[in-house]
Amino acid sequence: MKWYSLKLLIICIIIFIFQNIFENLTNEFSLNSSYFLFKPWTIVTYIFLHGSFQHLFYNMLALGLFGSILEKIIGSKKFLIVFFVSGIFAGIGSLIFYSSSIGASGAIYGILGVLAVLRPRMIVYFSFIPLPLALAVTFWAIGDLIGLFLPTDLIAYAAHLFGLIFGLLYGLKLRKKYGETIFRKKKEEINDKEFKIWEEKYMLSN
Repeated sequence: MKWYSLKLLIICIIIFIFQNIFENLTNEFSLNSSYFLFKPWTIVTYIFLHGSFQHLFYNMLALGLFGSILEKIIGSKKFLIVFFVSGIFAGIGSLIFYSSSIGASGAIYGILGVLAVLRPRMIVYFSFIPLPLALAVTFWAIGDLIGLFLPTDLIAYAAHLFGLIFGLLYGLKLRKKYGETIFRKKKEEINDKEFKIWEEKYMLSN
């Protein structure tokens, strides 16, 4: 494990410091629908920008916690795929629904989506209530759907949902190899049955 989740966290913190030193940095590298065709790289760079300390803090808390868990399960290379592709999918959602966007939230929702498939029974806290991750992610998704159609603040709900969708789909792809035992139970039972048949035949032949 190469701890890319923590390295990405550190990069985001360093970039946030630079954002507060160089005023034009945020505008230059944010994802803006009006000039995206002229700056296509911003669909990646926007992920590392944050609008406030609170925005940065909660995103980095989730990245450090859930990112490190997922990286340990699926490996560092696949984790990077989840992070960046989820962030790009989230950026596409932002381009459709918003004039501009910054933040790693969409990429983090992708991480949550993969984890919800691979570790659905993992307990997390949803508004201080312990819930299985699959249920907590469902509630978060419902909240984002409501926010998408009834926007009340500057949260990019569409980015969350687009990132989450990729995460869920990629999680389904990885489930056979990395999912909880519950997903492999049927296969294991078949193997046990085949072993018993083999054992009976072996014992009879001796």
